[in-house]
Amino acid sequence: MPHSSANTSLLAVLARHYEELVDSVRRRFGDRHAAREVVHDVCVQLLEAPEKDGVRVPLALLRKIAHDRAVSHYRSERRRQAWVDEQAILPELACTLPGPDRCHEAAHELERLCAAIAQLPPRCQQVFVMHKIHELPQQEVAEQLGISLKAVEKHLRVGMSKCLAWMERRPA
Repeated sequence: MPHSSANTSLLAVLARHYEELVDSVRRRFGDRHAAREVVHDVCVQLLEAPEKDGVRVPLALLRKIAHDRAVSHYRSERRRQAWVDEQAILPELACTLPGPDRCHEAAHELERLCAAIAQLPPRCQQVFVMHKIHELPQQEVAEQLGISLKAVEKHLRVGMSKCLAWMERRPA
């Protein structure tokens, strides 16, 4: 596509004020490398664009085009960086979750623990479940069941001992 004299003069102004345009973008957006990319993009845009007639202040137009291009570049870079940051987080999240094998193993262990608790004598089972599963304080367990604190402690010792023995003798 042939270049018009207006675009040619814009390209000439861009060539003459290249460093000034780069510095202007860099001051506004902080990165000299990105500022050079933006001004190069403006140059390509001018080479590919249809002619612009009646440009009175070419340097002002170039600053406006460079500024708009820099804003677009900045937004695009922020979206890209946000996506990269999200991707970096995903493996950590995936790694902290148990895999299907671990979930199956945990479910099997829970079944074994339930079977062990079911083997306890009724009062011992009540005390054990209230304190260890429902996390009630020992004093509250004693009050609700109408037994002494010493009896609660004894049932918990017996319950723990029998559950541990059950879990150790039954293979996973």
